[in-house]
Amino acid sequence: MRRYDSLRASDADRDAVTDTLREAAGEGRLEPDELEQRVGAALRARTYGELARLVADLPGGAELPWRRPTRSLGRSALVATGLLVATTLAVVAVVLVVLVVLAIVALAAAWWVACILFWVLFCGSRRRLASGAVWRHRARVHRARPTGLL
Repeated sequence: MRRYDSLRASDADRDAVTDTLREAAGEGRLEPDELEQRVGAALRARTYGELARLVADLPGGAELPWRRPTRSLGRSALVATGLLVATTLAVVAVVLVVLVVLAIVALAAAWWVACILFWVLFCGSRRRLASGAVWRHRARVHRARPTGLL
């Protein structure tokens, strides 16, 4: 755990070391004057390395907070990660749905435009020509018909 030795210790870390030292003195592992020296040094300590040296020869020293392996994520980190993943998936799903709807609308619009163009180009012009031919034919027939009056 040498990478933690140069990190700055907090008041809670110093308090944990002094508690460990007092427990060791209560078990008879430290003399009262040695306890006083180590507690004073613990309260003056600035880094984890300084605190670790004070409890290195004691059985409870390995259980200090910075010595515990912290490889797993905490509950709040897991929840935050889960929320991030869920939000990302929801956004991706919404974007995909919007793209599919836009594609369907674009295809439908293109279909109607193609139908209208086809009708205008092919069907509409024949009807105009055909209707014009019918009117011309009717006009010729009407002019040529005898009125019956002499």
